[in-house]
Amino acid sequence: MSAQSEAIQPPQAGAASRQWVSWVLVVALIYLLLAAVGAIGDGFKVATGDNARELFAFATNPLVGLMIGLVATALIQSSSTVSSIIVGMVAGGLPVSIAIPLIMGANIGTSLTSTIVSLGHVRNGAEFRRAFSAATVHDAFNILAVLILLPLEIVFHPLQIGAEALAGLFVGDASVDMKSANFMKILLAPASDLLSASTSWLPGTLWPGIALIVIGIALILFVVSAIGKVLRKVMVGRAQRIMHASVGRGPISGMASGTAVTVLVQSSSTTTSLIVPLAGTGLFTLKQIYPFTLGTNIGTCITALLAATAITGPTAELAMQIAMVHLLFNVLGILVIYGIPFLRRLPPLMAETLAELAQKNKLYVVAYMGGLFFVLPLVMIGISQI
Repeated sequence: MSAQSEAIQPPQAGAASRQWVSWVLVVALIYLLLAAVGAIGDGFKVATGDNARELFAFATNPLVGLMIGLVATALIQSSSTVSSIIVGMVAGGLPVSIAIPLIMGANIGTSLTSTIVSLGHVRNGAEFRRAFSAATVHDAFNILAVLILLPLEIVFHPLQIGAEALAGLFVGDASVDMKSANFMKILLAPASDLLSASTSWLPGTLWPGIALIVIGIALILFVVSAIGKVLRKVMVGRAQRIMHASVGRGPISGMASGTAVTVLVQSSSTTTSLIVPLAGTGLFTLKQIYPFTLGTNIGTCITALLAATAITGPTAELAMQIAMVHLLFNVLGILVIYGIPFLRRLPPLMAETLAELAQKNKLYVVAYMGGLFFVLPLVMIGISQI
């Protein structure tokens, strides 16, 4: 018996050791994410001084900002990455009013991944229809949320005002803010100094600033991808168990599980990609999956909120404000659309209609994916510049 337990013990110890190393790596990657966001903010400040508003004058049209956020996220395939970059840009001087449509566009762009995953069922007509409708219900909801909330935001600014109030609760207390700012500044100082030193050899202030922005964006791309891989390796089994245990047990349970799984794997694209094949095989219905996908919208906000904690000084509240805008947009979208029966039925109806067309002719798939995520945004951006 003792010999047998000795034979079993090393693999268990090895697995525990590997998991411990993975969590240490997650902490290191989070630190790197905070440093990267800070680098983007510092880079914009160095490169533009007080002229950031003029730098982004091209995006003062909300539709242009929306399209930029959509295309950027469709290309990068991570709303967490884009929202973190936007937080850094706001810290560097990008006006919050311009950043809000960018955040909304990121919400739409992130749903491309699950639509691509649904193509894995293309050879089986019934499976493809179920998978495609499960993927595009996320698109339909996010598009409907933008159609409702963006005009309201342009006229009445509810997200900007609400997020400003919430941000004030987190960073508004001068004594608490000073302590947290000092703590974060001390914590991130080694990384910030190293990044600044790596660009200090460049001439003037423009090029060092641009270099810091590029390095920050590159680091965020690397970190979000790496942290997603590490967390998926450690948590994907638990994430799947949460899905099986709670999806289909009512809308609240579905939304809560979608939020929890997305926080665990740090990617709404990954979460929705996990659920689409289960829908394709018929394990879950569109009605069951719909609330789950809404929860992923909330879960993905954690990265931007985390990134905002990296910002200290006079722009700290602005950085937290745009992160709160991301959260409020998704929460308010659910309350408005899912809370009103007529609106609640629209995203599934849109998704099922599109899936039926796609099942009959695959050209609809090409037109939908290429048109919504790339052609239409680029055409609108081009027209706005004429």
